Amino acid sequence: MGIKPLTLLLSLLLTLIQISPSSAAPAAKAQKHPAQEILSQGADALAQGNPKLALEKFNEALKLDPDLPEAYINRGIALMRLEQYVEAVEDFDKAVKLVPNSSEAFYNRALAYSRSGLYDKAVADYTRAQKYAPKDWQIYYNRGNAYLDQGKSAEALKDYDQALKLSPQAPEVYHNRGLAFLDQKKPDRALADSEKALELNPNFARATFSKAKALEQLGRKPEAIAAYRRFLQTGDPGADAVFLQQALERLKVLEGK
Repeated sequence: MGIKPLTLLLSLLLTLIQISPSSAAPAAKAQKHPAQEILSQGADALAQGNPKLALEKFNEALKLDPDLPEAYINRGIALMRLEQYVEAVEDFDKAVKLVPNSSEAFYNRALAYSRSGLYDKAVADYTRAQKYAPKDWQIYYNRGNAYLDQGKSAEALKDYDQALKLSPQAPEVYHNRGLAFLDQKKPDRALADSEKALELNPNFARATFSKAKALEQLGRKPEAIAAYRRFLQTGDPGADAVFLQQALERLKVLEGK
């Protein structure tokens, strides 16, 4: 069964990026080496949502030390946030050459591949990352997303289950597992997962939309209508614009307008 465009969009929007931890906070040697100090400034800019400034800082750091894997990883992340995925992959390639066992490099390169629609390559890189970080739930979660975007909901479910074993309080995993259940026409399981996601994060608007979809598949029309209306009140007009429009369209159908 092929994945629906809705599922594709939702799973792509619920991915997680890993900033290289070695540059997330200044270490002792950061005070001794200018490249490390600038790298730390770039990581701060990235964490504050300023990828353009971060990119400038990582470029400066790499001019001083062209063999700094953390700079390539974090510059790749900045490029991803600027939607420059080809360039991002090139930076992750350089990081992998410098540190062949870097789970962060493989993980983030997988994200770049996913956002470019190269899901087979993404799955392969998530699997490599998993080898070096077998307890990282985000790797299983995002590999599940890559499977789901390929229409492989059975494989996705296995990864979501493993992610939840490692992180049982992650609402985004419940939500995306619910999308996989919707793809498999198992609305009862999808409903349970969307409700669990909302229990963990009551402000998770897209989980309300998924709940409405599940209720509609179950034939629970009044409840589906109420859920769609609730999503219209809580969804982000910018980030959720596509889903808000779909909710309006489903309401017109369900209410016979």
